[in-house]
Amino acid sequence: MGGVDYQDWSADKNFHVGDVLVFNYNIQFHNVKQVTSQDFEACNATSPVATYTNGSDAINLERIGHVYFICGFPGHCQAGQRIEILVSPVTSSPSPAHWPSSSRSGASSDLYSNKLRWTLSVLAFCLSGFAY
Repeated sequence: MGGVDYQDWSADKNFHVGDVLVFNYNIQFHNVKQVTSQDFEACNATSPVATYTNGSDAINLERIGHVYFICGFPGHCQAGQRIEILVSPVTSSPSPAHWPSSSRSGASSDLYSNKLRWTLSVLAFCLSGFAY
């Protein structure tokens, strides 16, 4: 489904508290469910922590630690539509990512730029996999 290895995609990314994940998908075929680690491993969508169904979901990363997302449609998680995100504390310097340098200066501008970059990065990620 989409031919994207979501775990591979997220493995070299640095996510921080305050970053925003954006999932774009066709609501006729997909949804996004935030689940526990146990439900992530089992692809169990019956008791989600949160459910997102509007097709353009912006999810704020508010806590340090692992966050787990799966598609709750039958068979989709088992086919690989799931992603584990490790959220780190906010830093005062930009995340090491493959992005051009920002022309803004100051820590708050750098953090704003990182949030925007992750939003755009996750948007592109979702368009390539969760959307039909």
